[in-house]
Amino acid sequence: MNCTFQLLVARSDFCHGRSLFLLSQQSLLLRALSSGPKISRSLRENYKLLQLPDEGNSSPAQVKEAYLRMAKLYHPDSGAATADTVLFARVEEAYRAILAHQSRTKKGGGAREEEDEDESKGMAPQHRQYLNYEGVGSGTPSQRERQYRQFRVDRAAEQVLNYRQREHERAAAAEGALVERDMRQRSRNIKITQAVERLVEDLIQESMARGDFRNLSGAGKPLSKFQHNPYADPMTHNLNRILIDNGYQPPWIVTQRDIREAAATMRDRLLEGRARLGDPMTPRERAQWEQLCGSAGEELLKLNKMVDNFNLIVPMLNMQMVHFSLARETGRAEKGARQRRQDQDEERQRKRELRKEELKRAHAAPRPKYTKGGLMSWMQNLLR
Repeated sequence: MNCTFQLLVARSDFCHGRSLFLLSQQSLLLRALSSGPKISRSLRENYKLLQLPDEGNSSPAQVKEAYLRMAKLYHPDSGAATADTVLFARVEEAYRAILAHQSRTKKGGGAREEEDEDESKGMAPQHRQYLNYEGVGSGTPSQRERQYRQFRVDRAAEQVLNYRQREHERAAAAEGALVERDMRQRSRNIKITQAVERLVEDLIQESMARGDFRNLSGAGKPLSKFQHNPYADPMTHNLNRILIDNGYQPPWIVTQRDIREAAATMRDRLLEGRARLGDPMTPRERAQWEQLCGSAGEELLKLNKMVDNFNLIVPMLNMQMVHFSLARETGRAEKGARQRRQDQDEERQRKRELRKEELKRAHAAPRPKYTKGGLMSWMQNLLR
C-alpha cells in the first residue's frame, strides 16, 4: 500500500514538472516573439499599400517587385487607365520607407554579429589574432582589417607604378632598337649609293679615255642652264632636260594624254554616229542611237577609272579632272551634229548661189556671129 502511494506521488510530481517545463517553453517562445522587431502603424500601412504582408518578412527583391508592379499601374507616363500621380507618389514614398526600415534592421543585426565576433576573437588566444591579415596592423580586429585594406591599396598602387616603369623601359628599349636598325639601314644605303657613284664615275672615266665624248655636238660650248626658268635649281633643270631629251615623261602626264585621246575618240564617234541619223529620228534610228550611247557609256566607265587614277598621282590640286557624264557627252554630240547640219546646209546654199551666178553670167555674155565661108576661111588660116 505504501509502495502504491509512493508511486502515485512520484507520478504526480513528474506530471507537474512536465507541465512546468511546457509552460516555461511557451513563455520563452512568447518572449522571443515579443522581442522581435516591432513594426509601426505607418510602416504597416506602407506594406499594405505595396500589397505585401505586414509582418515585415519580405525580402528586398520582393519589395522591389511589388514596387515595379504598382509603378506600372499608377505611373503617370505608363499610359494605363489607372495612372494617378498622387497615388504613385504615395507608392514611391512607401517603397523608400520600407527599404530604409530593412536597411536599419540589417545593420542592427550585422552590428550584433560583429560584436559577437569581436567578443569571440577577444577570448581567443593572443597569438591567433595575428594569423590573418598577413600579420599587418595592430589593435582590434576591425582596426586591423581597415589597416590591411589600406595596405593592399598601397601595395596595388606600388605594383601599378612598377608595371608602368617596366613598360616605359621596354618601350624605350624597343625605340632604341628601332633607331639603331634605322641607322644601320641608312649607313647601308649610303654605302650602296657611294659604291654606285664610284662605279658610274669609273665608267665615265673609261669612256672619256676611249674617246667616246669627242664627237658630241656642242662640245666646248656653255650649257644653257637658265633658258626656260631662271628661278629653277640648275641641277634640277639639267636633270629634267636630260629626262625630256631621252623621252621620259612622268606617269601623270602619260595618263593625262591617254585620257584626252580616249575622250576625243569617243566624242568623234558619238558625233559621227549622230550626224548620220536624221532629225527627228525614226524608231529604227532611235534604237541605233541608244545602242551607240550604251557602248559609249561602257567606255566612259573605263575613262572615269583612269580619271580617278590620274587624280591620285597628279602633283597639283588644280590640275585634277572631273568625271565624264554620258548625258553631257550625248548632248554635246547632238549639238555638234545640229551645228554640222547647219554648216552643210549653208555650204550647199552657197554653192547653189554660185552656180546661179555662173549661169547668169553665161547667159549674159555676147554670142559670136557666124559669117559665110567660115569653114573655108578657117582652113585657109590653118594652111597659112
